[in-house]
Amino acid sequence: MSDVTRTKHGRPVHHWRRDLVELAALFTAVAVADAVANMIGHGPDGPALLVVSAVVLLATVGFHTWWARRHNHAPPTAHDTGARSPADAERTGPEPTTATTTTTPAAPEGQVPGTGTLWRMRTTVRDEPGSLAALCVSLAERRVDILSLQAHPLAEGTVDEFLLRTPDDLSASEITRAVSRAGGSGTWIERADAHDLVDAPTRILGLATRTALDAAELPLALRHLLGRCTIRSLPAATRKGEAASAEGSPVDGVLEDTVLRLKGPEGEVITVERPYLPFTPTEFARARALVELDTRLGPRIPRSQDVLTLPEGDSITVRRADTGDVDTAKAMHERCSPRTLSMRYHGPVRDADRYLNHLLSPRFGRTLAVQTASGRIVGLGHLLWDGDETEVALLVEDGWQRRGIGSQLLGRLVAMAVEAGCESVYAVTQASNTGMVAAMRGLGLPLDYQIEEGTLVITARLDATPVGSRLPYDVQDGRDGPAERHQQAEH
Repeated sequence: MSDVTRTKHGRPVHHWRRDLVELAALFTAVAVADAVANMIGHGPDGPALLVVSAVVLLATVGFHTWWARRHNHAPPTAHDTGARSPADAERTGPEPTTATTTTTPAAPEGQVPGTGTLWRMRTTVRDEPGSLAALCVSLAERRVDILSLQAHPLAEGTVDEFLLRTPDDLSASEITRAVSRAGGSGTWIERADAHDLVDAPTRILGLATRTALDAAELPLALRHLLGRCTIRSLPAATRKGEAASAEGSPVDGVLEDTVLRLKGPEGEVITVERPYLPFTPTEFARARALVELDTRLGPRIPRSQDVLTLPEGDSITVRRADTGDVDTAKAMHERCSPRTLSMRYHGPVRDADRYLNHLLSPRFGRTLAVQTASGRIVGLGHLLWDGDETEVALLVEDGWQRRGIGSQLLGRLVAMAVEAGCESVYAVTQASNTGMVAAMRGLGLPLDYQIEEGTLVITARLDATPVGSRLPYDVQDGRDGPAERHQQAEH
């Protein structure tokens, strides 16, 4: 029982035994004082005893004062969170009678909060209680912070997808070894960035919105949804009157390990291949839902346009084009010279019209058309999704060449590719096509050249060009140029 004064019903409470002890101590003290007085007054050494008693009393008082200051009023130790130092008391004022202290967990030793390396990791664990817990404990022992977790259930086991923040000195091999020792198998890991911090439902809704606004976004949305993969489209009929095989035309889609086959909006077969990581049923369901959304909405493109004035004073309009422009595009073909058509299509001139339905379809990329005030199309620029690569192609009518139209088209197409997250774009042309070569050089981007049997392939690397940067054609007189206004209207 504590010997401090307690209270009951607001009044102090004393025990009768304490009063008895205090009374006995008082009588004892009186008796001792009387004995000492008699000894000093009647004994021969009285004065000496009086001096010794005074010295002992002073020494006792001094010792008691030192002991009390050392033990009863010492400042709080580092582990004592219930008291404040005098400096803190002066700084913050009187301590409240009642306080609640909330302790924030400290960051792991050697790691600054909010810093580290981001990783995306996927592993398969046994479908039994405690499997995931053992994996999390193994990661925690290595100071790994789990930012998000998605579970993809399978027939046998569960695929868990993690977003991790690790100390900078922890390598990918150390993470995978820790996961393997905790029971994970088939582990795959790659570096992540800040975009991966967005939770999965928000990211999927954003991709659905982009797809709803523009049919050309479907391949890009699938790529963002499923990660690094190759997406190809096989037409529903390989030749006129010949239907594709039943295997190539899935009704509800086919999931085959690292390959997805989905029925496209126009009956085509969309094949998605990811050789480094098998698809899960959850990913298959998400991809199929995205394709079904695109199918229900039908063909669509953003209706936006820019009006430009050429150096000669002529006004032209740059806008998105689709299959509704096939007839006007064929009319432009008729006005183009055979040499211009052969440089663009690299084949027999008579076959040029056959490519238009494919090129103008938003399912396979984006097309920009240059239109005069009278409504004639005098130029076409194509950004085509070619598997995991992106191709750019230009065609400008002979009478409108050497006026900067090709550079305007190419600049806008490259800006679209950057915005779509493409790492590079390539153009297939001929060495004699000086206009196309000059337009590619005018981008100011790193270029790679490759010549095969007279065909020149120019690849522009976009990895050094962030989405927010301005290309040379984006600024005019310190204001946003037409290319930037075009993209703002489009998205």
